[in-house]
Amino acid sequence: MATTRTIHLQLDKVQEEVFVLGTELVMDIYQLAPPGAVTFSVSASADVTCWVNMPTGVAQPEPHGRVAVGTQVHAQVLTPSQELGDKKLSITFYGKNADQALAKAQLSLTAIGLSLDVDADRDGIVEHSNPKKGSWEWGPQGHGAVLLVNCDQESEGGAADNYDHILQGESDLKDMAPMVVRTRGPAVLPHGFCLQLYSPDWKHVGVFHMQDLSRAGEVNQSLGPGRPSYSFQYPGRGGEVNLFVEGLSFPDADFNGFVHFHLSLLQVILPDTVSTPIFTDSVVFRVAPWIMTPNTQPALQVIMCKVGNNTAFVKEMRKVAEKGKCKAIILDTYENDIWMQDQMEFGYCESPNRVLPVVFDSPRNRELKDIPLRIMGPDFGYVTRYAYKDAVSSLDSFGNLEVSPPVVVRGKKYPLGRIIIGSAFPTAEMGRNMVRTVREFLFAQQVQAPVELYSDWLTVGHVDEFMSFVPAPDRKGFRLLLASPDACLRLLKELHQQGHGQRRLFESRPEVLKSKGPAVIGEILVDEKFKMENTYVQRCIDWNRDVLKRELGLEEVDIIDLPVLFFLNKSKAEAYFPNMVNMVVLNKELAIPKPFGPIIDEQCALETSVCSLLEPLGLRCSYVDDLLSHHVKKGEVHCGSNTRRAHFAATHWWDVGPL
Repeated sequence: MATTRTIHLQLDKVQEEVFVLGTELVMDIYQLAPPGAVTFSVSASADVTCWVNMPTGVAQPEPHGRVAVGTQVHAQVLTPSQELGDKKLSITFYGKNADQALAKAQLSLTAIGLSLDVDADRDGIVEHSNPKKGSWEWGPQGHGAVLLVNCDQESEGGAADNYDHILQGESDLKDMAPMVVRTRGPAVLPHGFCLQLYSPDWKHVGVFHMQDLSRAGEVNQSLGPGRPSYSFQYPGRGGEVNLFVEGLSFPDADFNGFVHFHLSLLQVILPDTVSTPIFTDSVVFRVAPWIMTPNTQPALQVIMCKVGNNTAFVKEMRKVAEKGKCKAIILDTYENDIWMQDQMEFGYCESPNRVLPVVFDSPRNRELKDIPLRIMGPDFGYVTRYAYKDAVSSLDSFGNLEVSPPVVVRGKKYPLGRIIIGSAFPTAEMGRNMVRTVREFLFAQQVQAPVELYSDWLTVGHVDEFMSFVPAPDRKGFRLLLASPDACLRLLKELHQQGHGQRRLFESRPEVLKSKGPAVIGEILVDEKFKMENTYVQRCIDWNRDVLKRELGLEEVDIIDLPVLFFLNKSKAEAYFPNMVNMVVLNKELAIPKPFGPIIDEQCALETSVCSLLEPLGLRCSYVDDLLSHHVKKGEVHCGSNTRRAHFAATHWWDVGPL
């Protein structure tokens, strides 16, 4: 249905108006008619279609009728003007003598085509006048344009592009969404008419007007923070105005991700003061969310720091990465901070014609705080959230931020998986939680609905201390790995029954035991305090097991229990020996902390047990010695590295949410 526009004519005067193709003019006959008028007739140019709406609501195609309350003339122009005022319409009024005209109102129309166009069908091409461009709908059959946050850095040493308010050459255009003003009609508009673009969401978006695409250089923002509107000249003769749009903000608690634009044709009534809208066309974008990648996605790079005592660790990790066909990146020495996983998390953002890797910088801000900023650059984005008034705790490190593989839960699909974070126990009056700003950011992305687990029972408090995911060739395509004191105690009991009760853990490294607890199998099995501590840990993990089964749609056969023991330090749990769940998954290769378990037949019994659980899935286990470099500092292999993975090439976020 065409948009209508009411105009008021004046008798015995030629009135000039601009008409936008696709709209409909409405003129009230009764109000216009002179005294004594009984009938009227309408005449118009060949490509101006007119009809009369009578008070009864019946439309009659004949361009004439009786003057009565509610009688209206409607008109549409079918083709654009070549010159100003080349479309004509006149209304003549008659008295009782139909042969004698009482008065005439004349309309001189300049007809133009005008549309604000975006890639509303998400195929990477800006189509003409998509009827759904003004709304946004999720799903494979949905519609609505997509906008990236321009959070990479084109200029070395500068701010991220979403903070610089300038367009820095052609490379910057790749991160932006095109928006085109298309016109048809004469070379110019009548005096007093102009075009204006407005966005009520100007705080979250930037617009650049590229007048010469072949000469892209440094261009200032035309619309954005502090500039809610932008006026520009009508290009004329079928010209186009090429605009490029950048997102400035990710979806968050105070921003739902939708950005609206309204293009208006304005008629200036009083110069420099007031104008009225003649026509408005609207489009809407949705800002692309930040998306995490699970262990089942191909590993591209594994990143580590090289410090004084981890040279052997780095060397072993390089070997595993090479076997997994994954590039190992070793960064400069950062004394006292080796926890690469805790500082940042890799993810990406996607539009129909662009995938931008984006690193999420945690609020922990220790010695590694500059690493995410160093990673930011051309074609690599950056985002962070600050704690503000909240106190930063260990739970704000990103070892406490994981994501599941794709799952189906009670019929509901999560094709990008679900984010997993650790928190305090739901009923605890005191406890550690992620800072509010990070939690709100994660929930606001809407495509990987977060699951909260209980992790505050751990000294460090990270979910990667008791869970991980590995790829699998069957069922759901993965297995959930959980640390299990019960599984470990059962294994030790079996070894004791087989006559190995005097074998020791850490047989070659007794110096790491300190006051952790017993090391001989037989002593472990009779140490009631130690066993009770592990019973407590098992119950904490079982709570999370039930949550994960419920929220990820898992069955027991989807879960593998790995043997791990813990001990309590000031009522918080720490791994007794290197925690094998805290592994790095590099495609089919697993870099697992070397547990230093009891040696049976020249093999570590713990390693043998884990290999028997994981190798049938087509995975290969490599045990990396992180004992002194990481374990004694309350972390393991996963904590001390970070892996960048491929994006979901076959699943687009706009087909998924909101979740």
